[in-house]
Amino acid sequence: MTFIPFGGFEIGALETGRFKLDGGAMFGVVPKNLWQRSNAADEQNRIDMTMRSLLLRTGDRVILIDAGVGRKEGEKFTSIFAIDFSDCSIETGLKTFGITAEDVTDVILTHLHFDHVGGAVIRENGALSLQFPHATHYVQRKQWEWGLSPSERDRASYFPDNLLPIEEAGKLQLLDGEEELFPGLRLEIVNGHTFGQQLLRISDGDQGLLFAGDLIPMSAHVPAPWIMGYDLQPLVTLAEKQAILDRAVSSRDVLVYEHDAFFEASLVEKGEKGYTAVGKGSLTDALRAAGRSGA
Repeated sequence: MTFIPFGGFEIGALETGRFKLDGGAMFGVVPKNLWQRSNAADEQNRIDMTMRSLLLRTGDRVILIDAGVGRKEGEKFTSIFAIDFSDCSIETGLKTFGITAEDVTDVILTHLHFDHVGGAVIRENGALSLQFPHATHYVQRKQWEWGLSPSERDRASYFPDNLLPIEEAGKLQLLDGEEELFPGLRLEIVNGHTFGQQLLRISDGDQGLLFAGDLIPMSAHVPAPWIMGYDLQPLVTLAEKQAILDRAVSSRDVLVYEHDAFFEASLVEKGEKGYTAVGKGSLTDALRAAGRSGA
């Protein structure tokens, strides 16, 4: 794997593991006979998904966006979600870019659900420690507080063992709202899926690259009403998606999908039937479709 230049960064997409979630939960009110055309379900109604991170390098910084689920959960948990590291893991993914966990200087966590933060903490000989010991870990304060005291509806998504070791190691930095965290990298806050989710947008002139997190987790979620059943505020999600998709159409932004097992990225078009993902493929494919001849 090689880095791709964009907006002052070298960028790479890496898979940290595969897993499965219930297709009905992933697509909410969308009927199964529609979503299964692009995402076939197994005998337990689960669909194939990945946990994709974005890796950025600029100057002396190595920045990782999300960390996957990690390996410290038990056999029952692994079985329920069909977690699979046989073809990809955070360790092998970093290695393909010539990066070690010790090289990572910054970890930006979109939010604190187990499949996004679990890989930031490891268990060795019964003790918890940080996978990226030298990295500052950035989380929105609103999400951190929610993660420590979630509702009964989403309590199963937040594990204290994924959170507290970051704070105890003195590597937690809480943020309050939208900002340009590093030159050319802006945090954009959305609250429909969970409170204080931060998406990452890298600008290169008028064009952008958006790591879409769980606002638009797969290319199949590009149509505005295709919203996960997991979302705490689906109507808020709808409005947030429409605003981001409108900009993606006008600016020819590339969207990077965190959970799409088949496509890393795409562009977006809007027609009579609404928004659709176009130019789907690898990150390189999508950038080329956007007119980035150097990708």
